[in-house]
Amino acid sequence: MNAIIIDDERLARVELRRLLTPHKKIKIIGEAKNVDEAIKKIEELKPDLIFLDIQMPGKNGFELLESLDTVPTVIFTTAYDEYALKAFEYNALDYLLKPIEPKRLRSEERRVG
Repeated sequence: MNAIIIDDERLARVELRRLLTPHKKIKIIGEAKNVDEAIKKIEELKPDLIFLDIQMPGKNGFELLESLDTVPTVIFTTAYDEYALKAFEYNALDYLLKPIEPKRLRSEERRVG
């Protein structure tokens, strides 16, 4: 399953990529640090899955999803629990709170592939 990490924090992207390394079913094919970059990457790379932060400068993760014609499977990755209900209104596969626990990612790998 091809995936893109979308997060404005470089260290968060690096850490998530590191945590996903042992998960052979998930291949990171790109990263984006904001919504505009993410739209371009999604259109160009056509990922099956996106790991999406909610709060980013400019537009947020929900606005990104609303702007897409075709929405890949979404796993929200955020430090804020108050958006969880709204995330599932967008058919999110899951909602992972930062710092992300490796155990939670193992359960995700079973769900996505």
